[in-house]
Amino acid sequence: MAVFNSVIRFRFVKLSLLVLSVLFAGSLAAQSLDQQIAERLKPIGEVCLAGQACASGGAAPAAQVAAATGEFSAEQVYTQNCAMCHATGMAGAPKFGDADAWSGRIAAKGFETVVKNSITGINAMPAKGMCMTCTDENMTALVEYISGQAQ
Repeated sequence: MAVFNSVIRFRFVKLSLLVLSVLFAGSLAAQSLDQQIAERLKPIGEVCLAGQACASGGAAPAAQVAAATGEFSAEQVYTQNCAMCHATGMAGAPKFGDADAWSGRIAAKGFETVVKNSITGINAMPAKGMCMTCTDENMTALVEYISGQAQ
């Protein structure tokens, strides 16, 4: 009978240790799962107003600073927003400074219509060429700059 009690006691201790180790492992897994969820839910960035440095100390991009201070550089905006298509002629965009392509468009449609199309978008070109800080006057200056018609 003593052997039987010791076997039962041994099995009980073994089973208790197994249950405790499963509970401990489960609590570790739950803790790391909570940490993983918290990591996924944390913000991925910061909101910065144009012209202000972000809370992390980084400087605002030059185009945003120029837009916030009222400065406009057709060359800078062209490089940032327009060059991808107008430097290569992608999707039928007239190339930068290509006098023949631009003069044909301007003669056929009129300069005002070309500017209006740059503001509202046409074919594959999105509205304002994705320059959401550009005013209509900025778009006129950009069309003049890109077409080589700058005064």
